[in-house]
Amino acid sequence: MSSRFVRPSKYRHVFGTPNKRDQCYDNLRVSSSAWDTNLVKVNPLFVSVNWNTVGGGGFAVLPHAQTGKQLDSLPLFNGHTATVLDTDFHPFNDHVIASGAEDCKVMVWKIPEGGAKEQQVNPAVTLTGHQRKVGHVLFHPTADNVLASAGADFAVKLWDVEHAKEKVELSGHGELIQSLTYSWTGDRLATSCKDKVLRVFDLRSRAVTLETVGHQGIKGSRAVWLGELDKLITTGFSKTSERQISIWDLKNFKTPVKTIDLDPSSGILMPFFDKETSVLFLAGKGDGNIVYYEYDDAASELFHLSEYKSSDPQRGIGFLPKRACNVNQNEIARAYKVHTNMVEPISFVVPRKADTFQADIFPDTPGDSPALSAEEFFNWTDAAKPMPAPKLVSLENGFKPTAKKEFTASATANEVAASGAPAAVVAAVAEKSKDPAELAEAIKTLAAENESLKNELATKELRIKQLEAQVHSLSLSAK
Repeated sequence: MSSRFVRPSKYRHVFGTPNKRDQCYDNLRVSSSAWDTNLVKVNPLFVSVNWNTVGGGGFAVLPHAQTGKQLDSLPLFNGHTATVLDTDFHPFNDHVIASGAEDCKVMVWKIPEGGAKEQQVNPAVTLTGHQRKVGHVLFHPTADNVLASAGADFAVKLWDVEHAKEKVELSGHGELIQSLTYSWTGDRLATSCKDKVLRVFDLRSRAVTLETVGHQGIKGSRAVWLGELDKLITTGFSKTSERQISIWDLKNFKTPVKTIDLDPSSGILMPFFDKETSVLFLAGKGDGNIVYYEYDDAASELFHLSEYKSSDPQRGIGFLPKRACNVNQNEIARAYKVHTNMVEPISFVVPRKADTFQADIFPDTPGDSPALSAEEFFNWTDAAKPMPAPKLVSLENGFKPTAKKEFTASATANEVAASGAPAAVVAAVAEKSKDPAELAEAIKTLAAENESLKNELATKELRIKQLEAQVHSLSLSAK
């Protein structure tokens, strides 16, 4: 007589349920850009989708209730002059969103109450500083109005978006940056890069503190922080083009704690880690299925739970913040799956008979209030002093958002940033010229000259960075 041991888990029977077509967001012109992002972002009020526009760059922001077939003349956020590559919602203001695009700019937008009813062409803030396309934007998880952006100039910049100022530049990458992920308190930032090196930056000392050779395949790699733990999970490819998952411990960062070879599929894996349940969701681009694992820190092991199966391939995926999930139906996660011309919500539920609040599967979760201001964050230079953790809220009575916050930005700083000219130059021109038309023309001329010089310098700097990174990568591999 034989017996089989089944590992106990509260999430073993989690199942995913797709919405009916009339409850999806249909008739969308999803961006056809080959840049590796998730194409969709979600917050408690809106869904953002990168748009396939002609002669410029835009994205759509849809209220959750605006399901079904969308109008052909859907109002867009259309301020960029080239394709939008990534967006991210402000974690502490549900009516603010940031976008990065191929025009080398980052823009921060205010979303009208109830969503846009007309084309939005004037961002609240325009941030210039990247010398190449901006492929990733990511708001800070604990500090208010702090945004990270990563460009094809191999740089990560940290911005104070309220004052439209670049505050920090993180350098050291030798190739395209493929993903960004913050630690639980936001004191560190990890990046995966096309040069196959996994880096961890300390945002207090503003330097690389840890780096190691990651996945050796030539295709895209992603990294995600494991909640409060000093650990990372990365997805990527082996030298033989097999998809892999690796677990990394920051205390011994040279080699992964564990690497799991999955399959020879070519789709890039998009990871999402739910800190409250310790469940890792993996969705492969071009796959129809979403696989989920439970992470056990004591064993440093990922245990396969189940998978959501579908015959429809996904181009991207985004997850709803836990504070907006339906706790009355034991919904522990909600994914928004991008099809060719549709976004489909998929609800992941723990089946239970009890109709009371299930505290064991819904611990306190980050709310919509920041733990510190942008000024406090950028002045936090003590590398030995931990930053505050996110402010948590209980979901027992359902999440009640705070009152709508009005986002304000420094107009002077914004105008200078939008012009592309240095602040000192704009101030000098303004002093000499009282005629608005003459002032505008002078700013335009100076901005063009400035842009030309920056492009010439950037080309040389990129080549230097590539050569330095190749030398550094060879030295890492030789150790």
